[in-house]
Amino acid sequence: MRLLIAAIGQRQPAWAEAAYEDFAKRFPPELRLELKALKAEPRTTGKPPAALMAAEAQRIEAAIPKGARRVVLDERGTRLTTVALAERLRFWMGDGRDVAFLIGGPDGLDPGLKATADETMRLSELTLPHAFVRILLAEGLYRAWSLTVNHPYHRE
Repeated sequence: MRLLIAAIGQRQPAWAEAAYEDFAKRFPPELRLELKALKAEPRTTGKPPAALMAAEAQRIEAAIPKGARRVVLDERGTRLTTVALAERLRFWMGDGRDVAFLIGGPDGLDPGLKATADETMRLSELTLPHAFVRILLAEGLYRAWSLTVNHPYHRE
């Protein structure tokens, strides 16, 4: 099974890429974490935000596997504790489908793409920089996995 992060924005600071990679490499082979960093639409064209988000939604659609469970990251999504995320991860692993986490660009995700979500979750009630979101999601998923296999990474 794959956990795929489809995120708008290709250029992140080196520290953010290193932090993300540190967590991604910790996952076991049977539960790979992959990042697909997708090109953002230029914000200098004068196009309205809706057109920018629609173009980015097409890139996201093309990047995620058919049949994957879609989890939209949104500040208004369901708030999960680490234990609740571990329970979701157990369910997803039992389901066997790949899981795609969708992260929008500067204007967010296209409403039509949001409507296709199987689930919507939030990492925080704060609006976070994209570099942080990738790291927090990778760490949270790794911590959730560690709970599912009684790995000592997470301590209560």
